[in-house]
Amino acid sequence: MSNHAVVSQADWLKAREQLLAREKEFTRLRDALSARRRELPWVKIDKDYRFEGREGVVSLADLFGDRKQLVVYHLMFAPDWDKPCKSCSFWADGYNGTVPHLAARDTRLVAVSRAPPPKLQATAERMGWTFPWYASDGEFGHDFGAVFRDDEIASGAVSYNYRMQPIKMHDLPGFSAFVREDGAIYHTYSCYSRGLDMMNPAYQLLDLTALGRQEEGLPNPMAWVRRHDEYDLRA
Repeated sequence: MSNHAVVSQADWLKAREQLLAREKEFTRLRDALSARRRELPWVKIDKDYRFEGREGVVSLADLFGDRKQLVVYHLMFAPDWDKPCKSCSFWADGYNGTVPHLAARDTRLVAVSRAPPPKLQATAERMGWTFPWYASDGEFGHDFGAVFRDDEIASGAVSYNYRMQPIKMHDLPGFSAFVREDGAIYHTYSCYSRGLDMMNPAYQLLDLTALGRQEEGLPNPMAWVRRHDEYDLRA
């Protein structure tokens, strides 16, 4: 047994109430931050991006379907890879059931990767993913901070998550949000790195537990993560 403090119910309740005060403070700060996010200025999109999905070649406007808002998950899956990034897959596992709820708020969620459509379709079937997933030549991902060119990587520092840093991979994860108004499309927000945390339901549940994410001492925080059909859970 660990040497974690064990107390009476009354003492636990007192400690819990103290933590609740901090949690409420955090919630108020998060609400204020979300309000500031919504107040960010928009950038009009003039470039004619193209994607390929089950329905063929489509435009950025087509990705909206009949919705006013679009959220794009930049899912790491390079053309020469056999499988998508395991960490990106960890995030993607939470999206199937989200799609209809987002639709009810006039929003569509799609994933975009550089791998060709046959690889995306085979992977979606394997993983049981039903959310829309489109192939891109990488220009879209590059313009929105999730795909990097050879010369940029060779330079030793690229802009990822709004700061210059050394990057060794051509693809990294992120989210980008768009809104359509009066026939025009605007970029409203993008986030990367730890900014993706809140979109992972498994992490949010682990954060409620006594042991948390259990990532201390690993070579990197997500070294334990596997694609959901690659865990050995027989024991």
